[in-house]
Amino acid sequence: MNLPNVINELVKTQNNFDSAAYAQCFAEAAIVFDEGKTHNGRKEIEQWIDKSNKEYKATIEPVDYDEKENILSAKITGTFPGSPIILKFHFELADGKIQHLKVTD
Repeated sequence: MNLPNVINELVKTQNNFDSAAYAQCFAEAAIVFDEGKTHNGRKEIEQWIDKSNKEYKATIEPVDYDEKENILSAKITGTFPGSPIILKFHFELADGKIQHLKVTD
């Protein structure tokens, strides 16, 4: 599977539970929408993923990538009810960074 570098880096940092490095995959003013909540800016994204890492210990295993739509389908495994699940990560990328991420099931 041929993933953009920044998405490969996002998967790697998530699987290492490295919240600071994860946040660096995003533009300074990036927006993340997940579990009904919006997280604005790199600092808020880092706080969100750090809390999520501590609570769920979720890892990402890419299963499919739609290059045209920039949608990654991935198996998410962790300490949450219903694990593992397949989620879709809808990316908007620019200048080698994630500008917008929406996570859906």
